[in-house]
Amino acid sequence: MKSTFAIAYSFLFLIALQACGQNPSVASQSTKSMSQLPTTEAEWKAKLSPEEFYILRQKGTEQPFTGKFLMHKEKGMYTCRGCGAPLFSSDSKFDAHCGWPSFDKEVKKGVIKETVDNTLGMRRIEITCGKCGGHLGHVFDDGPTDTGLRYCVNSVSIGFEPAKK
Repeated sequence: MKSTFAIAYSFLFLIALQACGQNPSVASQSTKSMSQLPTTEAEWKAKLSPEEFYILRQKGTEQPFTGKFLMHKEKGMYTCRGCGAPLFSSDSKFDAHCGWPSFDKEVKKGVIKETVDNTLGMRRIEITCGKCGGHLGHVFDDGPTDTGLRYCVNSVSIGFEPAKK
């Protein structure tokens, strides 16, 4: 009876993975990478530089016009500095003249989490990595492209993977 249940459960699990558009090896890889993420702030502090920890975990902000990705023009993918998740394509990057790298859309719906932020006497929308919760910056509805959005991101919060040639 137990083996019949195990076989049925395994079959249903594989069907669920198929319905989600994943195969078992992809699912186990993403689960493995999630389990390798730090789970405590002490672990994050050990993994990140002091500046990365301040911005990603304590919701800090880098000084405007100082970030290494502000004027960056190379083609590729901008990723979360905390966990490596893909966040923004270089195709969505534009110069908003605001002092921080700006993008008009996330690479895939749901990779960015939005939360109301009422700090500093203003109402803004904070953006965080949907995978690890790292603070990225804020999103505003004053973007110049057809999305109307401006994801204003700290360079310290992101990494970059060049496009393969």
